[in-house]
Amino acid sequence: MESQKERARLKRKKRVRSHIRGTTERPRLNVFRSLKHTYAQAIVDTTGETVASASTLSPEVRETLKHPGNVESAKKVGELIAKRCVEKGIKKVVFDRNGYLYHGRIKALAEAARASGLIF
Repeated sequence: MESQKERARLKRKKRVRSHIRGTTERPRLNVFRSLKHTYAQAIVDTTGETVASASTLSPEVRETLKHPGNVESAKKVGELIAKRCVEKGIKKVVFDRNGYLYHGRIKALAEAARASGLIF
């Protein structure tokens, strides 16, 4: 059973995704947050390929965290996804907040990714 909040998020997600497409030159940076963890993926929609991914479950991030479901952990995930994208030669991405409002963990991840070299 979906809550009213979840239905609203999925409605926003559907509306936003109708305009956003990831290409090989500019993949879609998708963000998902659960109560415990934060996940990010760079996706090429034309091929359905995930180019890079990072989450609070990644060994590099997991070792440094006390609690994986907060803003500090989202910043580390943003830095890691940016580092992995830049290593693969990806500088520009399209940010897909997945229907979440742009504040808190989503905003922290986006700003950390920008500070680490991604352009969006």
